[in-house]
Amino acid sequence: MRRAWRILVLLPLMGCSACAHMAQDNWTGRDKAAHFVSSAALAMAGSAVAEHQNASPARSRNIGFAFSISLGAAKEGFDSRATGSGWSWKDFAWDVAGATAGYSLYSLSD
Repeated sequence: MRRAWRILVLLPLMGCSACAHMAQDNWTGRDKAAHFVSSAALAMAGSAVAEHQNASPARSRNIGFAFSISLGAAKEGFDSRATGSGWSWKDFAWDVAGATAGYSLYSLSD
């Protein structure tokens, strides 16, 4: 099952790693805080739902983290459309940082 989560997270990344439509943004752009906060909230919410479904604490945190990262990758995939703002590795890095913070905050609540 662990391998399935890795594939679920990495598949969108591999599909967009060679996107021709890339964003030209800064590391501290105005949307970066939104990426961080929303990813942290999604990781904590996903963890809470998984725990409510009787997953172990460690497993629920992993599910919440993967849920948040998957949505961040899907959002960047959506942005990479021809009419979108372009795939942004910087946005995705803030998504990963936020998901990590959410994972950590949720683990502290145990």
